[in-house]
Amino acid sequence: MSSAAGPRAAVAGDVEAVRAVTDAAYGHYVARIGIRPAPMDADHAAGIAAGHVHVTGTPVSGVVVLVPRGDHLFLDSIAVHPDARGTGLGRQLLEYAEERARALGLPEIRLYTNALMWENQRLYPRIGYEFTERRVDGVYDRLHYRKSIPAKAD
Repeated sequence: MSSAAGPRAAVAGDVEAVRAVTDAAYGHYVARIGIRPAPMDADHAAGIAAGHVHVTGTPVSGVVVLVPRGDHLFLDSIAVHPDARGTGLGRQLLEYAEERARALGLPEIRLYTNALMWENQRLYPRIGYEFTERRVDGVYDRLHYRKSIPAKAD
């Protein structure tokens, strides 16, 4: 899979690609956590229509879902197709999230990850995210993180 195309807002024609990348990226967690991760059951068409879904790669091989909230940008999910792991797409999408937060004038990004997705528990603090709390939301045991996004210097 190529990473030639930079992040862009997803369009209606991307729904199947978004679903495929998300399912491929999160599918291996089903056995570990005992349920389907929430991003696998998201309404991708609605997210795209709302302008929350952004994709990268030609063909699409990376997806990030960003939801502006009053005082922060919520990073709802990030997915990189297994065939594109190690190519820098994940980092590119995380940097894009920071750019979006700055562009929207939001000083913080918040996210959560399942408590059994231990890879993320090593990654997020390493790239500047601070653990804020552990909370059970229905069937999901989630670790919440935040990262301050300084305004861009003029």
